[in-house]
Amino acid sequence: MASNRASLVALRDLIADTDLTLETIQDLPQNRTAHCRENLRAALALTDDLIKQQRMTAAAVLGHKGGSTTAKRIGVEHCRRMAAARKTRGGGRPRKQAE
Repeated sequence: MASNRASLVALRDLIADTDLTLETIQDLPQNRTAHCRENLRAALALTDDLIKQQRMTAAAVLGHKGGSTTAKRIGVEHCRRMAAARKTRGGGRPRKQAE
């Protein structure tokens, strides 16, 4: 995922550099320079938006649900009982009774 973000940042830098180049050259006939710069600004906005969306990994997005789907499937009360058992006994097998 990090290399994907790096690729998007590199793309944004290339677009910004091209926009700067068009800004410093003479205007092309038939308003082509302005049209190209408008398209480049739209491309910059899109890449910035994609970079902002990539702040959270896919696993973080899925984990953000916090078990709500599991709670719907097996019931909230079951989850409460499991949490209570973890807090009081710490899990594991019960101890053997001496005979």
